[in-house]
Amino acid sequence: MEDLLLRIEAEIPALRRYARVLLHDSDAADDLVQDCLVRALSRLHLWRRPGNLRAWLFTILRHIQLNQRRSAARSPPPLPLAEGEEPSVAAGQISRIEVAETLRAFARLPEEQREVLSLVVVEGLRYREVADLLDISVGTVMSRLARGRERLRQMSEDPGTVTPFRRLP
Repeated sequence: MEDLLLRIEAEIPALRRYARVLLHDSDAADDLVQDCLVRALSRLHLWRRPGNLRAWLFTILRHIQLNQRRSAARSPPPLPLAEGEEPSVAAGQISRIEVAETLRAFARLPEEQREVLSLVVVEGLRYREVADLLDISVGTVMSRLARGRERLRQMSEDPGTVTPFRRLP
């Protein structure tokens, strides 16, 4: 049991990354991961050993997020706390600019492509695992992945796109 808890703990960084991809908000992502861990620990008896623990946790996280999204659609939108723009801080390094622009381009991808790219490229899941997690075919995973990669490549190369990358000397 302790070994299993250590394995779950080792998956927390991956869960946080995936939650951030889904929500675009670090605080909300941390809350989602906490909800996921609470649910997983309370239903640990339902995990099929020797199944893929990471895929099981990702599935729980995704289902919680979908349920939250459905609930939010039935509720009125929250009122902003303050009027005006968010304060910004200038980037101190060129790499921070490139990362920020890449993340902006990534955020402009359709949700289906972002989700598949995150699971395959960032989390290293296999196509079959992603297909099972998202309840889609492997061909759909491959198609979304290819379209997402191509769109990111276009945004990085074509200055006429929605989110051009800066070319620094």
